[in-house]
Amino acid sequence: MQSTPKENKPLLSPLLRWFLFAMILANIAASMYPILLPIYMTEIGASVQDVGLAFTLSSVVMLVLQIFGGWVSDSIGRLKAIAIGSVGGVLGFFALAVAPTWQWMMVAIMAVSFPRSLVGPSFGAFIAENSDEENRGKVFGITDTVFQITGVVGPLTGGLLAGWWGFKGMLTVSAVIYTIAAGLRIWMATTMKPTEDQPSKQALSTDSFKTSFKKMWGMIVGGGLLTWLLVTDGVRDTAFRLSGELQPLYLEQIGGLTVAQIGLLGSIFSISWMFTPILSGKFSDRYGERFPICLGFLLIFFSMIVFLNTGVYAGFILSWVISGIGVGLLSPAYQSLISKAVPHHMLGIFNGVFHSSIGIISLPMPYIGAYLWEHITPRFPFYITAFVALLTIVPSWQFFKLPEQKPEQDETALHTTEALPLPEPGK
Repeated sequence: MQSTPKENKPLLSPLLRWFLFAMILANIAASMYPILLPIYMTEIGASVQDVGLAFTLSSVVMLVLQIFGGWVSDSIGRLKAIAIGSVGGVLGFFALAVAPTWQWMMVAIMAVSFPRSLVGPSFGAFIAENSDEENRGKVFGITDTVFQITGVVGPLTGGLLAGWWGFKGMLTVSAVIYTIAAGLRIWMATTMKPTEDQPSKQALSTDSFKTSFKKMWGMIVGGGLLTWLLVTDGVRDTAFRLSGELQPLYLEQIGGLTVAQIGLLGSIFSISWMFTPILSGKFSDRYGERFPICLGFLLIFFSMIVFLNTGVYAGFILSWVISGIGVGLLSPAYQSLISKAVPHHMLGIFNGVFHSSIGIISLPMPYIGAYLWEHITPRFPFYITAFVALLTIVPSWQFFKLPEQKPEQDETALHTTEALPLPEPGK
């Protein structure tokens, strides 16, 4: 009798729906320009290596800000952290629109890193805190599917606007849309409160920051599940950043695609992505997260092989479809696994420490990828990305399992280093 209300409870609460709506609006704006930005920078005087340098320097800013942003999120709450980051984002977006040279564009890209450092660590943490653990994979799958509206609408709109009004016109529209989203986020932060599991509040002080950082870093390097998440994701991110920012240039210079065609590819990728997150969430809840993660990496490998062995638009479309399906499998499973392995009141600082640690490893990769492009062959960095995706399957299958928790264990025991030994084969 007591289980009936829980069974009838919707997977997405009204609060989560408002949260997603604001995120969708903001990220439609944010996804309008990234796939086209390297092309725009070369048009205003940047070389391929300049583009690599710009994205490398922007990564430095993210490394500095992400840990701070995660700690702020844990301390003052997710909605307030997102609202503060959005105010800075408005300034960053308009800076992108008015930047007169590629050097100023590089500064603007770094400015946009500020909202990402506060919003990024809060997104998955907020969803985890407002969902039940037994259905968390499904919730992440649903939110990931809905969220891909941004990837469908944004790149396509950005490509069309850039073709009609030029890059500056497109960036101005992007800034206006983001400003509307920022207003909605501020309204949520001042009028709404989470109703489920909320992070423990702590003072915004140097001591609390040091304590949170040391505790989380110890968990990450303690030799358990979180350590293997760091190692595998660090290697994967390093390889992907060798080629990620160069893809638009490859499509334009090697593939011969137009700006509008490249923008359409971004939308095709997101449409493909939308088909698998719910399936990934169901697999995660039923069989464990490692199954969709390994399948996702395998599909990404195949997509890169298709990408490197085609010279026609239909081939690039096929590559983007396979890649979108693969990433759609990865994302909810990763988020679900992290939300179960990390205490909720530390999810913000975890995201900051975790992604900053990975960022340190991958920091010079855009510049190195550009160097390999110019001095070996444009295809070389993409081949590295492909084979690293394939190799990542092995440690992911072996180590991406939560340890079985004994009934007498309390919740915090799950997250200690001692409770996260190297898992034995089998589930």
